Amino acid sequence: MAINLYDAANELEKAIRSSEDYNQLKQAYQDVNADELTRNMFHQFRQIQMNLQQKQMMGQDISQAEVEEAQKSVALVQQNERISRLMQAEQRMSMVIGELNQVIMKPLEELYGKMQ
Repeated sequence: MAINLYDAANELEKAIRSSEDYNQLKQAYQDVNADELTRNMFHQFRQIQMNLQQKQMMGQDISQAEVEEAQKSVALVQQNERISRLMQAEQRMSMVIGELNQVIMKPLEELYGKMQ
């Protein structure tokens, strides 16, 4: 019996959407967006993160001022209970996705051996 990998992937998507981790993430995101001040703070934080990641990917240096701005932004958002809950939920979901990725990649690792 041939298995359609795309059907299996779609079933995995449905399982993720119905998981408690995903629903907690979704609720935390809605909570952040429900308050304009919190939403703006979070979007500013994400913009700083994306700018730094983009510079790193392009091999550009990150200035001390940019590092300090990022540190201040992290400290500020961590003090916000809604954003802090969202970040914790994001971290849990990221771990789940990482674990799923390990399971998905297992056949290739067995075939080729683990990449070092």
